[in-house]
Amino acid sequence: MFDFLKPSKGKRSFLHKQVSTHSNLQKKMSADDVLDSDLSQNTEILQQVFSQAPDLVIRCFSINASKTDAALVYLPGLTNKDAIQNHVLKPLMSSSFELDKELPITIGDVEVVETWGQVESAILGGDSVLLINGQNTGYRLDTKGWPQREVSDPQNEISLKGAHQGFVETGTQNIALIRRYIPHHELMLKEMTIGLRGKTKVSLLYLRDVASDDVLRELETRIQNITVDAIINTGELIEFIEDNPYSPFPQIMLTERPDTAVSHILQGRFVIVLDRSPSVLIAPTNFMSFFQAVDDYGTRWLLSTFIRVSRFLAFIITLFFPASYVAFISYNFEVIPMELLLSIAESRIQVPFAPVLEAVIMETILELMREAALRLPTPIGQTIGIVGGIIIGQAAVAVGIVSNIMIIVVAVTAIASYNIPNYDMSSAIRLLRFPMMLAAAMFGVVGIVIGWMTIVGHLVSLESLGTPYGTPLAPFRFADMKDAFLRFPLWTMKSRPKGTGAIPTIRQGRNRTKR
Repeated sequence: MFDFLKPSKGKRSFLHKQVSTHSNLQKKMSADDVLDSDLSQNTEILQQVFSQAPDLVIRCFSINASKTDAALVYLPGLTNKDAIQNHVLKPLMSSSFELDKELPITIGDVEVVETWGQVESAILGGDSVLLINGQNTGYRLDTKGWPQREVSDPQNEISLKGAHQGFVETGTQNIALIRRYIPHHELMLKEMTIGLRGKTKVSLLYLRDVASDDVLRELETRIQNITVDAIINTGELIEFIEDNPYSPFPQIMLTERPDTAVSHILQGRFVIVLDRSPSVLIAPTNFMSFFQAVDDYGTRWLLSTFIRVSRFLAFIITLFFPASYVAFISYNFEVIPMELLLSIAESRIQVPFAPVLEAVIMETILELMREAALRLPTPIGQTIGIVGGIIIGQAAVAVGIVSNIMIIVVAVTAIASYNIPNYDMSSAIRLLRFPMMLAAAMFGVVGIVIGWMTIVGHLVSLESLGTPYGTPLAPFRFADMKDAFLRFPLWTMKSRPKGTGAIPTIRQGRNRTKR
C-alpha cells in the first residue's frame, strides 16, 4: 500500500522531502509502521498519503473534558455525515470524560488501529478514524454511509409466487436478507478479503451442521489463492474458482434472489456473497439444479412437475431442432413424410444456400437481435425484438435467402431457449447448437448422435468443487431423483441431496401431517 512512500534509487521520495524537518519521519514508511503520538505529524502524513484525494476531511477539534487536541479523518462520500455529527463529534466536544476510559461515542463498532495500513483501509472502506494527541493509536469508527439503492424486485429472475426482494450492491444487506430466512445459530458466516488494490470482502454462508467440511476447505483454499488487482463482479470470481474454465456449462450458480439462495443453503450448499455485487454465488451445483426455479416449490407438485418436464423438453428443442433440420434436409430426408417433404422442397427452391449455411445465418441473426434487445433501453429493445424479427424474417423469405420452414425452426428454437430459467445455462445451450448443426451437416443423424454422446461424456466428467456435476444420474442416486426431472411432493423428500456432500441426510420436520 505505502510503496510510493519509499525512497527511490538515486533520489528521495516526495514525502521524505516534505517532512524532512521531523527526525522520526526520516525512516522508510510502510503499511506496518505504527502511528506517532504527535497529532501534527500524523495529520501531515495523512495529507501526503491522500495527496491525490482532495475530498479527504481532517476535522480538528478539542476534546471538551481535557482540552486535548484531536482529529477526525474521513472521506465524506463514503460516510454518514449525520452519524459523524451526532454520534461522534457532539459527544466528544460536549461530554466530560477521562481519556484513559471508554470514549463517549454512541457508534456501535469501535476498533483500535495501530498501523498506517489499518488507517488507510478504514478510511477507504468508509469508516472514520479518530486520532488523539499524545496517543500512538487511533480509533476506527463504523460510520459507513455510501450511496446504495433500496431492496427491490429482482430484474432477471421473476417469480410469480416468490418474495419480491432481490439482492443489492451492499454485502451486509445481502447477508441480512439471508439471515431473515434462517434465524439459527448454525448459520455460519466466514469472511475473507481478496484483491491487492481494490480490496473486496467475500463472505461464505452455510449451515455448520449440514454442509461438507471438505467442500468448505476446498472453497476457502480457492478463494484465498486468488491474486488479482480487484474483483469487480461475481462473474470474475467464478472464473477463478470453477473446476473447468474451458467448459461451456456453468459450474457455479448465480442468483439475485434471497429465497433461492436460502433454499440451496438448506440443501447443504454454500452461498458466496461478494460485496458490491447485486447477486450471490451458489456452490457446489449440478446440471439438474439449473432447471429448477423457486416457483417450483410454491406451486402444487403436479403442476410443478409438468412445468419442469417442459423445461427439459425446451432444452432438447434448443439443442437439437436446428441440427435435426440440417440433418433431415441434407442427408436423412427419407424420414420426412412425402407431403411435408414436397412442401419444404417448394419453399427451398429459390434458396441459394445449403441448409447448414441457411441455419447458421438465421441463428446468428437471432443472436444479434437478442443482444441488441438486451443492451438497448427496455421500450426500444422490445421494439427491436418483435418488429425487427418480423421484418427481417418476412424480407428474407420474400427475397429467397431462407425458406419458410427455416423461419419456423428459428422461432421455435428461440421460444424454447426462453423456457430455461437460468441465463448462464440457456446461453451455454444456445452456443452448443452451432457445433451440433455443423456435426449434422457433416454426418447427418449420426453426427447428432456423436455430438450428443460427446456432451453427455463431458457432463459426466465435470465436477463442481470436487462434487459430481452429473448427479443424480451419474453417479445415480435414486433418492435425489425425487427433485430432478420430476418434482415429488415436499413431504416425500425426507433426505437432503447427497450430491452436495451434506453431513446429515435427514431433513427436519419431514413427516406429513395426518388427520
